[in-house]
Amino acid sequence: MLALLSAAAPLGATAAAARQSSGTGPPTESPLVTLPSGGRAPPAIHAPEAIAVDERTGMPLFEKHSAARRPIASTTKLMTAYIALRTTRPDQVFVAQRYPASPGESTLGLEPGERMTAGDLLDALLLASANDAAATLAHGIAGSEAAFVARMNAEAGRLGLRDTRYANPIGLDDPNGYSSARDLATLARKLMDDPRFRAIVGRRQARLESGAHPRKIVNRNDLVGAYRFVDGVKTGHTSGAGWVLVGAGRRHGASVISVVMGEPSQADRDSETLSLLRYGLRRYAHVSVRASRTVKLVMVKDYTARAPLRPGRDLDAEVLRGSSVTLRVYAPPIVRGPIPPGGRVGEVALAADGRQVAEAPLVAAEPVPGTSFGRRLVIKLSNGDATLGAGVLAAAVILAMRLSRSAMLTRRRSGA
Repeated sequence: MLALLSAAAPLGATAAAARQSSGTGPPTESPLVTLPSGGRAPPAIHAPEAIAVDERTGMPLFEKHSAARRPIASTTKLMTAYIALRTTRPDQVFVAQRYPASPGESTLGLEPGERMTAGDLLDALLLASANDAAATLAHGIAGSEAAFVARMNAEAGRLGLRDTRYANPIGLDDPNGYSSARDLATLARKLMDDPRFRAIVGRRQARLESGAHPRKIVNRNDLVGAYRFVDGVKTGHTSGAGWVLVGAGRRHGASVISVVMGEPSQADRDSETLSLLRYGLRRYAHVSVRASRTVKLVMVKDYTARAPLRPGRDLDAEVLRGSSVTLRVYAPPIVRGPIPPGGRVGEVALAADGRQVAEAPLVAAEPVPGTSFGRRLVIKLSNGDATLGAGVLAAAVILAMRLSRSAMLTRRRSGA
């Protein structure tokens, strides 16, 4: 049953407001909770440059010289992958070029003329950091390394990577190749929006079936697989860049991207990445509004009652500590029945510091009755509609006269 409440305004006024409304209109917004800042102190990071950001918004959670430019080694391959993901199909076949690798370079050992799919080349590029896979993709997509590098720099400009320039698609040391922790985090956020990319970098290993023979490769990011919350992204190491790692972690819906650059060792790179990811994830708290909660009462057309409305599903979000969380309800000022329980009438959302972080349909919590001519008549009379009352009285008099005349005719015909 509807929750019967005394109306704050005449029903006619409410109906007028409904006629003026062309939809739900602006939302009503009510404070829900302000989360205490809390949390631990930022970690002591010894890397020369580092950053941790919220994956969804890019908001910095930790920064240390994040705009400084320096060599980035094989994290260069993130841009190579960005272009390949947007220009190739997973089953598209590329022909390997001759790649004269220097001692110590990471390669698949592709032979000139060997044919491999773009999907396998991307696995090799991102997991095994294979330089010959990067060269094969660059030549296959753009026709030459120089043309591909030009495209890499054009994409960097389009994405707003102000402190980035590429000299090759691999990440070999070159004075004209550099980036910053901030730009690497921005590019990683963009890539993690791509389901293909996220699936690749979150794997511990892969088997490549195309090429001259099957190959098994292992992710050079040792944190993936060793820590369940780590799901990416890319390692890098050269003598000029030191040890570099773009990391990603996810827990209870919160997700963080980290970057450390110029680390003196792989162990330092891994431990400081873990510190940044854990610190970032601990800065979030869970906020929830259950689907059983009534979040608004609205008038029902032709009834002196209000209909309770609730979320169509639970609203859940991980929100940065210290945020002010509000509940936004997008609902019409008046609803017209019949509406069954669960019938959609609007939207409801959680907002943290003004930004919506979770949405759900707004539905009727109980049946909303429909209207009828009789119901409208009763409402109008109860609201004191004098014109309508006079009309109804006249109609009643005319009907009574007609009934009386019909009765007289009937008696005459029967001889009464």
